[in-house]
Amino acid sequence: MKPIVAAGKRKTAIAKATLKEGKGKVRINKVLLDSYEPTMLQLKIKEPLMIAGPIANKVDIDVTINGGGVSGQADAARLAIGRVLAEYDKKLEDPLEDYDRQLLVADVRRKEPGKPNSHGNARAKRQKSYR
Repeated sequence: MKPIVAAGKRKTAIAKATLKEGKGKVRINKVLLDSYEPTMLQLKIKEPLMIAGPIANKVDIDVTINGGGVSGQADAARLAIGRVLAEYDKKLEDPLEDYDRQLLVADVRRKEPGKPNSHGNARAKRQKSYR
């Protein structure tokens, strides 16, 4: 079987997931998912695997993540894993989307850039002088 590759983005974090036949191992930046910290985000990343059920035990998934913070990285990894599983087995698309649309569709929100003369704040009001 040819490896399947999918990407996921959240804020400034970018994750790339590679799926190939195997025994159900999931690695994130060369670390097994079971030893990924913090635990709350580990559970978040496991959601698409739980929905996939027995299919997740037949494949190995390697995820590499760059940029962003820990929460953004977890969301990007979750999206990449969901996409790669949906591409591997088309029947998983509906259950994944019914559980949470964010498992297949990226969240396009980004940080608003700071405006000039407002000291780096995006929505700060300009100072008025009444003299």
